[in-house]
Amino acid sequence: MAARFAALKTEGRAGLVTFTMACDPDFDTALAILKGLPAAGADVIELGMPFTDPMADGPAIQAAGLRALKAGGRMTRTLDMVREFRKADAATPIVLMGYYNPIYIYGVDKFIADALAAGVDGMIVVDLPPEEDDEFCIPALKAGLHFIRLATPTTDEKRLPAVLEHTSGFIYYVSIAGITGAASADNTAVASAVARLRAKTPLPVAVGFGIKSPAMAADIARVADAAVVGTALVQVIAGSLDGAGKPAKDTSAKALAFVGQLAEGVRHARATKGRVA
Repeated sequence: MAARFAALKTEGRAGLVTFTMACDPDFDTALAILKGLPAAGADVIELGMPFTDPMADGPAIQAAGLRALKAGGRMTRTLDMVREFRKADAATPIVLMGYYNPIYIYGVDKFIADALAAGVDGMIVVDLPPEEDDEFCIPALKAGLHFIRLATPTTDEKRLPAVLEHTSGFIYYVSIAGITGAASADNTAVASAVARLRAKTPLPVAVGFGIKSPAMAADIARVADAAVVGTALVQVIAGSLDGAGKPAKDTSAKALAFVGQLAEGVRHARATKGRVA
């Protein structure tokens, strides 16, 4: 993870972080998308762990999780996807994102060992607060898995030290209050929040939630170390499916084309900023 963000800094640009749901709409299509993401322009990959009660997610990602579960998505298949990806790509960081219940059911120690063996770099577990760090965060960090914490517009100065204490890899700033895909990010507010976080931590700051287009990703790239796009990409996948929720021949191509557009926006934004400076 550190190597990837160091490389981005050397290139003088922000990164693009993409989110897709494991096994959405099925294993083979999701794997084809996953394998194509780096060439399309993704610098870091978030892979969703399907779960029946994704309380922080909006309708689009909830639907993606349900499609994945219907297609047989489960933790073992999520790790299978990472293993398959790693056969051809050892460099692109992969972060699993989701909820603690599936990890708990799998078994914490076994999950950590299997995730590392599969090639997972880090975890985002949105429903584990700092008060529960001994449950999963600390064991994961000790084993060598990054634990990426979320900061939000409501994370005040009193709360922020606890949020940052055991965060590694990068800090994920949630640009809006609410669920994924519910609103659009306000760039002025985001810039202020990123500056506040940078004053408190040396970790890169990635900004997600509410980024719906290449232009919006470019706006975030001008103020943050990375732009995270999930809902908009999941919606492109969903929009390519037939009435039964099955993939079309061009489902993966459409998803990767959209990632290419996002990447172009992010890279152009940073390049433009550099020329102006």
